[in-house]
Amino acid sequence: MHNPGHRFQAQDRLAGGAQYIGGRLTKGASGRTHAVVNPATGEEVYTYELASTADVDAAVAAARAAFPGWAATTPGERSDALHRFAAVLAERAEEFAQAESLQCGKPLKLTREFDVPGTIDNTAFFAGAARHLQGQSAGEYSGDHTSYVRREPIGVVGSIAPWNYPLQMAAWKILPAVAAGNTIVLKPAELTPLTSLLFAEAATHAGIPDGVINIVTGLGKEAGEHLVGHPDVAMTSFTGSTAVGRRVAEIATSTVKRLHLELGGKAPFLVFDDADLEAAVQGAVAGSLINTGQDCTAATRAYVQRPLYEAFVERTAALMASVRVGDPFAPGTDLGPLISHAQRDRVAGFVDRARGYARVVTGGEAPQGDLKSGAYYAPTLVADAGQDSEIVQAEIFGPVLVVLPFDTDDEGIALANDTPYGLAASAWSRDVYRANRATREIKAGCVWVNDHIPIISEMPHGGYKASGFGKDMSAYSFEEYTQVKHVMFDNTAVARKDWHRTVFGDRP
Repeated sequence: MHNPGHRFQAQDRLAGGAQYIGGRLTKGASGRTHAVVNPATGEEVYTYELASTADVDAAVAAARAAFPGWAATTPGERSDALHRFAAVLAERAEEFAQAESLQCGKPLKLTREFDVPGTIDNTAFFAGAARHLQGQSAGEYSGDHTSYVRREPIGVVGSIAPWNYPLQMAAWKILPAVAAGNTIVLKPAELTPLTSLLFAEAATHAGIPDGVINIVTGLGKEAGEHLVGHPDVAMTSFTGSTAVGRRVAEIATSTVKRLHLELGGKAPFLVFDDADLEAAVQGAVAGSLINTGQDCTAATRAYVQRPLYEAFVERTAALMASVRVGDPFAPGTDLGPLISHAQRDRVAGFVDRARGYARVVTGGEAPQGDLKSGAYYAPTLVADAGQDSEIVQAEIFGPVLVVLPFDTDDEGIALANDTPYGLAASAWSRDVYRANRATREIKAGCVWVNDHIPIISEMPHGGYKASGFGKDMSAYSFEEYTQVKHVMFDNTAVARKDWHRTVFGDRP
């Protein structure tokens, strides 16, 4: 039976606050409240006061005040602080797992085995990376002048994180920024602020100085846009939809900020006719339903070569129908609810409109009975849609996989590339040359071979085309939060004199 009794166990840590500014929890100054709702039940689990533009100003001021001291710390000191931070997160892993499940509707086994361990691993990675930031080697590139490159922190970073992976997205934005010596103000989605606040509170507990990490929880149109446009914010990092990303870019460019965008996705899942069919079916179900499909790298468009097409559709539908949808806190649950009833209705609208031009093979409805009050939607497989149809081209962000056939390898790769997005993709084949061609020609920031969805801290995550630019995780991400300075020494007085003669000519 569905259990509506789950509550936010860490509520005493936040004590009603929802802004974390200068190492302290405060209430928002907007005068408006907002509720965190458990999407599995529709019940309010935490109510807080939204941030105003004045709260954003206070957070930026705290980050700006903390920047000189934090930037002056040695890489070793920053590394030690992040190692302590990773240890605190590990001690409180269960608390974070439960809070993330409660606010997002994720199955608890997913937050325990993926979200929280991944965040701890990412913290440990950047703890090590803090000691390995390098410029180019020093050398004499122009006569008797010695040149070298410094990598320096940028300043105050203003970041905006989405609601689908609140804890991990907070980590992906905060960790490389502070490891490089920056300070940060993060605005999480108003639907899911809990683990971001707990993350900042844990950082303070680990000894990271006040003001280095600040959290403001407000609405995007007010707090978010004010943060992006703030003149004291030197860099903006945003993860979310492509449409909102365009708006963020417009605001950020008005103050000539460094910009990092991780935007939407519509990942193709390309199955060649020599693929292991059973492995591909299992990969398609796992890759399309991860986090109830609310993942910008989720498999959304399966292109299957004609000889395997009907068998793939049949077996994928059967496996999808066996997925256990239910209470996120129940041990046997595979799939939880969508983030909200509004998101469920949006997903249902895509499927309902597709019935006029495609075949809904399984799913396509909201479960009833004990799950009726939650934002649930059944795992859904749609076949035989046209390449130009809405359900193939638009980002749905729900537990929906569309399957289309193709004939030649050229056609399959062309179809895989035929959307505005380019965040992730996968290719399924036993032929190494065929798979290698796909990885080379598919325009996406990540291409898996015979798998779909794993990520690791050491490797970059980011998109091509309308999926944005910039990388999360890895050393590539670390470097994004630095600016490069060329330092040049004149080694001789003669060289300096000759240079002046070259520029100004002989002078009496």
